[in-house]
Amino acid sequence: MGRKDEEKKRTIITPDEGEHHHGHSHGHSHRHSHPHSSETIDITLEENFMDRNKSLARENLEYFDSQGIRTINILGSVGSGKTSLIEAISQKLASRRDEILVIAGDVTTTIDADRIAKHGVKTIQVNTGVECHLDAKLIKKALDVVDLSSTKIIIIENVGNLICPADFPLGSHLRLVVVSVTEGPWMIQKHPVMFHEADILVINKIDLAEVMEVDVNQLEQDATQINPNLKVFRTSVRNDIGIDEIIRYLEF
Repeated sequence: MGRKDEEKKRTIITPDEGEHHHGHSHGHSHRHSHPHSSETIDITLEENFMDRNKSLARENLEYFDSQGIRTINILGSVGSGKTSLIEAISQKLASRRDEILVIAGDVTTTIDADRIAKHGVKTIQVNTGVECHLDAKLIKKALDVVDLSSTKIIIIENVGNLICPADFPLGSHLRLVVVSVTEGPWMIQKHPVMFHEADILVINKIDLAEVMEVDVNQLEQDATQINPNLKVFRTSVRNDIGIDEIIRYLEF
């Protein structure tokens, strides 16, 4: 596709000016605050924000169900292979590209959306500014600016991070977390909350496991000890290993 065609496939969304930005305690700490302290006010605002996010996420999910749209939220660290996985899925579903919408989250750039748009898939870039995750309001805002009449699949690529996005449901049917062996042997043990809330784990770049001295079996064991209900796939996107199995499981 040419540059103009790619731009037609890509829309950019940013938070509204003055929209609430928040710290990332997410209500898990500092419960000892003294009455009337600024810390107490910050925690109250944070909890209200998170409650509102959960409510909007439920509304998003109800909308997806009413429209017959299957939605998946893909999470993982920077460099784990989220965008490459979405590209691979888009290529394999090329005959259905008009049914697919990708919402790509990033702090400032359009790099990932540009990569995906090259495959002819309609893409919305959501730039979060200072925030390290997407939230349900940003997803709703993205949906309001695109024609969804032909859309059957929405793939959301969250901002690259294994911490912040864990507490923020978006309204998707499934949460898929991508980890790669290049992140080392401890990344799952160090970020248990993300895996508590996940439905699917993709262990990517398995072709590099030996050179990285990472035991893929141990990674899977670490994850399933945290969440026994996880469905685990082992992939090498570069070598087209495991992608077809993921597509079948997602019922795309």
